[in-house]
Amino acid sequence: MEKRIYVGNLSYNSTEEDLEAMFQQAGNVVSCQLMLDKFTSRSRGFAFVEMETVEEANAAVEMFNDKPLDGRDLRVNIAKPREERAPRREGGGGGGGGRGRY
Repeated sequence: MEKRIYVGNLSYNSTEEDLEAMFQQAGNVVSCQLMLDKFTSRSRGFAFVEMETVEEANAAVEMFNDKPLDGRDLRVNIAKPREERAPRREGGGGGGGGRGRY
């Protein structure tokens, strides 16, 4: 079973520290990753929290799904394993080039 939890519908004001403190009520938090926009460094509205045991992860889902944090009802569930994706192609993706003269 999975010990990693998806936490969605987060306020843009939520911090990793807020999440970690909240989830410690359900057990030992191994890691907490708030996903940030790479251009603005603002929260993207979701995070992943890893608990020490499967039982703690399940307890956290039960405790916090649909519970408010910073004025928003959280979506909390067991994270799905990351799927393998094909590697991205390098380059601009189009052919083309200059305008030819005739």
